[in-house]
Amino acid sequence: MIDQPVTPVYSSTTLLLRDGKDGLEVLMIVRHDEVDFAAGAAVFPGGKLDPGDRDPGLRSRLRGVEGLDDLQIALRVGAIREIFEECGLLLAYPAGTDDFVDPERLDNLLQTYRTPLERGEVTMAEFSEREKLALGCGDFEHFAHWITPVSRPKRFDTHFFLAMTPETQVAAHDGREAVDSLWITPDQALAEYKDGNLNVLFPTRLNLEKLSRSRSSSEAMKTSSESNVVTVLPQVVKTPSGRVIQIPKEAGYLGHEFDFDLISNENRIKT
Repeated sequence: MIDQPVTPVYSSTTLLLRDGKDGLEVLMIVRHDEVDFAAGAAVFPGGKLDPGDRDPGLRSRLRGVEGLDDLQIALRVGAIREIFEECGLLLAYPAGTDDFVDPERLDNLLQTYRTPLERGEVTMAEFSEREKLALGCGDFEHFAHWITPVSRPKRFDTHFFLAMTPETQVAAHDGREAVDSLWITPDQALAEYKDGNLNVLFPTRLNLEKLSRSRSSSEAMKTSSESNVVTVLPQVVKTPSGRVIQIPKEAGYLGHEFDFDLISNENRIKT
């Protein structure tokens, strides 16, 4: 009897961008050694969708959702929630304004809602309604889509987004799931990975390489808005020279075939 593959869980991941002295920078967080996924790895903030992220009652509290289906809306709501929980940033607008929440109010919101949201005691609909906030779903650009290989016991259907970091807000990791955070250029992150100083997952590495082609945050956002996202479901294939991991050529990465043993030995991907 052949076991049925595990159904992947929808999740959102966001590459938060800003322009630093060395060019485009992205926010990465280092996950706690004891979490159940990507322990000790440097990742982009994100996580699986909560049931509340799909609440139809959220519609009246969202900006920039024209033309998006229910799943794409939920993924963006989930991204906003995860960024708030993990990084202390909030891509939301006080009702009737075009400016993100200011630092003073953000600090109060974090003290009041960060833990309840993490625990599922408050939903995003309740949060945004109580505080009269409009969630900035239109501030995201769809960047990539990865699905965990079918052989894995834990699978995710992950949509990657780009978003500009609110200029007046300051990122602050939660100290629980994330034990550190850093602003880093994609090239610097890749160099740290190659030197063994940064534990980076296979999809994270390829998305850093993809992002590194842009020299500024505005260029990255524009390029992403003009590109088609091709789903990546890595396949392990046996070749005369050994096993390789294949991804679609059309997905827009620097390569489409990777040495399986090399990646597996580095604990970047398991099957």
